[in-house]
Amino acid sequence: QVQLVESGGGLVQAGGSLPLSCAASGRTFSSYAVGWFRQAPGKEREFVARISRGGGVTFYADSVKGRFTISRDNAKNTVYLQMNSLKPEDTAVYYCAADAAAYYSDNYSYRLPTMYDYWGQGTQVTVSS
Repeated sequence: QVQLVESGGGLVQAGGSLPLSCAASGRTFSSYAVGWFRQAPGKEREFVARISRGGGVTFYADSVKGRFTISRDNAKNTVYLQMNSLKPEDTAVYYCAADAAAYYSDNYSYRLPTMYDYWGQGTQVTVSS
């Protein structure tokens, strides 16, 4: 069992930066890959980024590539999402999620919310224009 708690959301102007954190409980946190997702009002939850168990492999949605950076510190049971050059279209509730699967043979499954086993409650990010 893994419990996840996101923090760091808030209101920021376009072009600004915001760091998010995802703190996990449980001593087996390093056994999980972790993803960040977001959901805007009226839209489906969408993939943002993913990091492997050891932190050596990362994936990003095209919409955030070059602007967002995912990282983790397993000693602190925490995953981070550094968001730079924020745009109004980045406004959403951001969720972190843990996936017991280490990897997928395709280049698609890790983007699906249904593949993740545990979810946090989300943190609101609002980017004003």
